[in-house]
Amino acid sequence: MKAMVIEKTVDVLDQEPLKHVDVSLPEPQENQVLIKISVCGVCRTDLDEIEGRVPAPRYPVIPGHQVIGKIVACGRNVQGFKKGERVGVGWIFGSCGICKYCVSGNENLCDFFVATGRDVNGGYAEYMIAHQDFIFTIPDYFSDHEAAPCLCAGSIGWRSIRLGGIRNADIVGLYGFGASGHIVIQIIRCLYPDTKIFVFSRSEEEQEFACELGASWAGRVTDKPPEYLDVAIDTTPAWLPVISALSSLKKGGRLVINAINKESYDKDSLTCIQYQQHLWLEKEIKSVANVSRRDIAEFLQIASKIAVKPAITIYSLSEANAAIRDLKTGKKPGAKVLVLK
Repeated sequence: MKAMVIEKTVDVLDQEPLKHVDVSLPEPQENQVLIKISVCGVCRTDLDEIEGRVPAPRYPVIPGHQVIGKIVACGRNVQGFKKGERVGVGWIFGSCGICKYCVSGNENLCDFFVATGRDVNGGYAEYMIAHQDFIFTIPDYFSDHEAAPCLCAGSIGWRSIRLGGIRNADIVGLYGFGASGHIVIQIIRCLYPDTKIFVFSRSEEEQEFACELGASWAGRVTDKPPEYLDVAIDTTPAWLPVISALSSLKKGGRLVINAINKESYDKDSLTCIQYQQHLWLEKEIKSVANVSRRDIAEFLQIASKIAVKPAITIYSLSEANAAIRDLKTGKKPGAKVLVLK
C-alpha cells in the first residue's frame, strides 16, 4: 500500500518532511480491524512529530490520527463492528484499561497511552489497523471530509470547553483560530447562545473568518479585549498567548491550554508569568492532555445534532508535505484533510 512516512525529524520549511513509499499491508490481530482509509485530517501534532517536539518511539512511522474509512477485515473476536461499516480513528489508539485513569474514563492520562500515528502507524496511508475499543461510528450527517477534523480538532476542543466550565452569558476568549478554534466557536455559539466570544489570532484572514463565524470581536494575540474574560482557551504552540490570556482574565477566571507542547520562554523576559500580575485573585490554569473515548463519542453526536460544519481544504496523499507546510505557515484557515480515494 502507499503511505507517507516520517523517517527523521526535520524543519518542514527546509526540506520535504514526509517520504512517499510503498509498505506492506497490515494484518488485523485479535480484537483489531483493518480499515481502508478514505480521508485523514492533518493536525498540528503531526507537525510536532515531524519537527521533533513530540518524538516518535521509532522511525519510520506513518503519522495521522483523524482517520475516516471503512472496515475491510476483522480479526478474531471483534464484536460490535462489521465489514463495510464506516468508522473513525482518533489520537487514542489504546490504553491499559485497568489503571485508575482508564476505569474513570480518562484513558488520555494512562501511563500506557498508545497514540495513533506516533506509537503505531496512522492514517497517512491507504490502510491501517485499529483496536475495536477505540474506533467510532460516524453519524450520517457528516461527509468523510467533514468527519475527519471532528476526531481530534473538534474532540479536543470539546474537552477544552468541558474543562473550561463555560456557562451561558460568559465572556470567552479563543487564542488561535485554526482547525480546533473554528470548530470550538460553533459549539459555544450553539450551546451557550448569550456568550460573547473574542478571538485572538495571528492573521487578519483568520480574524475575518472568526467574525464570519460569529465572534463578537477579533484581534491580535497582544491586543486587549473589549471586556475581561471569564474563560480563555489557548490552542497555539506559542507562549505569549498564555501571558496575554492570563492578563485578560477576570478574577477567578480560567485558562485552558490545549497544546501538547509550548515554546520555552526567557525567565527574565516579558513572557514570564508574574504571580501578582497574572495569577493572583484565584485565576486558574488547566491543561488538556490528549482525548478520551468519551470526548470523541460525545463530540460526534453533539456536532451532528447542532450541525457543526468544519471548513476544509483538501489535499491528495502525495500533497501531504504541502499540507504540513501550509499548516505551519498559517495558510488557508480551517482544517486540512488528505483524500485517499
